[in-house]
Formats: sequence, C-alpha cells, structure tokens
Amino acid sequence: MPTTPPTLPILVVHRTLAGARKRGAMSDEAISALVGAAGIPLALLAESGARITAKQYEALCALLIEQLGDESIGFLSRPLQRGSFALIGRSMLGAPSLDVALRRGAHTFRLLQHDLAMHCVKHGELSGFALEARNSEAGRETFLLEMLVRIFWLMLAWLNRGRLPIQRIDFGFEQPAYAAYYSVIFPAPLQFDQPCTAVWFDAGALLAPARRTEDDLRATLRQAPGNVILPRPGEYACSDRVKVILEQSSPDWLDLDGVAKCIHVSASTLQRRLALEGTSFQSLKDALRRDLAIERLTTGKVPVAQLAVELGFADATAFNRAFKLWTGSTPSCYRRR
Repeated sequence: MPTTPPTLPILVVHRTLAGARKRGAMSDEAISALVGAAGIPLALLAESGARITAKQYEALCALLIEQLGDESIGFLSRPLQRGSFALIGRSMLGAPSLDVALRRGAHTFRLLQHDLAMHCVKHGELSGFALEARNSEAGRETFLLEMLVRIFWLMLAWLNRGRLPIQRIDFGFEQPAYAAYYSVIFPAPLQFDQPCTAVWFDAGALLAPARRTEDDLRATLRQAPGNVILPRPGEYACSDRVKVILEQSSPDWLDLDGVAKCIHVSASTLQRRLALEGTSFQSLKDALRRDLAIERLTTGKVPVAQLAVELGFADATAFNRAFKLWTGSTPSCYRRR
C-alpha cells in the first residue's frame, strides 16, 4: 500500500458542514470550534484551493456525528440515530448471497428514513442498487448521495471479505466542479446526468455468500468512520501499485514507461487499467506529489528547496509554480498557516 496519505479539497469540508448549517443544528461559532477541534486551521476555509489531510477529515466527521447525534450529519429530514448503519449491517449478516444482503439492507434503510428510496436494480449482466429521492430537496443533496453510494458499496464489499469491484456508477446530477476528487473515493467509470443514482456490479459477483460474523461487524465499527472515508487496501489495485512504485522511485520519479516496465505491462495497458479505476498516470503522479508535499509542509521543517528535489522538480521555482496550481498558495505560505 502507498505510504503517503491522501488529501482532500477544502470544498469537501464545506459540503460536509452544509447539512448542519442548513438544518440550523449548529451555530457558526459551534461549527468553527468543531473545525478547529478537528485540527483544521480556520483560515483554510476561506481559500478555495486549500486541502486537508484524510485524518483531519476523519476527525471532522467523527465530531459532527457525535455533536449532532446523526449519522447522516444533518442531510436527512429525520436524523439517523447513532447506530443506524450498524443496524443496517446487522440486517445483512448471514444472508445466503450478497444480493439478498443488499435487499435486506435496502429494506432496513427505508424503515429508518423517508427522504430516499433504495432498491435493487438489474440490467443485462449487471446488478446493483439505486437511490431515488422521495422529495426534491433530497434529490439536490449530492453530498448525501455520494456518501450513501460509498457506504453501501463498502458494506457489500466488506461482506465479501473486502473485494467487490464496481463496474459503473451513475449519478443523477450534473458533474460537479470537484469531480477530480471522485478518483479518490470511487474506483470505477462514472456517468453523470443519469435518471437516478445507481451502483452497478457484475451480477454473478452478487451471488457470493455474505462471509462476515457479528464479531467481524463489531471490529469494523470500532474503525468507523475512518474505514469509510479512507481508501481501503485493495480498493484501487492498479493505482496502488503505481503509487508504491512511484514512491519507491523518489527522487527520480519514474515516467509512464518506467512504471509500466516495473509492472510488466505495456504503457497503453497500464493507462487502460487506470482508466477503469477512474484515473490516469499523470493524475496519480501529480496527486501523490501534492499530498506528499502537504504532509511534509504541515508535519516537518524540510526546506522548500530540498522538498522540491525530493519531489522530482528541477528547482524550487518549478515546485512553487506546481504547488500554487494545486492549492492556490505557495509552499511557504501554506506552511505558515
């Protein structure tokens, strides 16, 4: 697995807080205090290009759930009481197949809230689940749909001992400006402006039995919400291999052909496999260097010039230019926050 943790755009923080703001569940002062408690500098909220670490985001989500007592963090008209997703998970245990587990989970979810209808879908060789709004307000909550897509996919993958490749994800809304972030959380081809939001798997894969126990569930719940927010081992099989090779090649930073040779495939084959995971070689390389730069700037005192060399830039000027493109700020300014 790659050792450099991913970072997230600050826009994700704003969208995560939108539920609490809209419902009036928390004052601006309380939200500011919560953001600070998560280790996120308040100044970053005003900078559109800023990024935070996955650990900071994990802390923010945990604090929000605790403060609101709502696992939907304010996005549903009726709060999902703490333990709701655990209840859904328990309803899926012991199912003879993932398909049956999915039906049980969808039924339990419908009993817990009235804003969204979740049901099983099938089309040709594909099967999966769809989420449809029961009111116009819920249909506009794109963050809620994104969150539920990931949660229910991870539940099914967890029941299958951690592996359930997605064939395609349809989103029932326009492609958002932050869509590049999707490559971090959704390893699959994506389609936007679809009739509804749906996740599609190979139909045969859902015939596998649910292989988890109550003890397994209790163990995984102790790791929440980090095991939902952060990419899991094996979630991006090809992308993870590329990241590991790139990290190991620092400060030379191999190019596409070099990495392809390490994996024993052609460059075109590597690009094709990465495309199936919703990314590209250059995107992975840029994101890895960006995240490594942010981690080093926020946790250490390495000189900017030295960091530029470690990241494979010709000089500090080139690094400054790239970092400002990534975050809207120079490395020195970012460090001072």
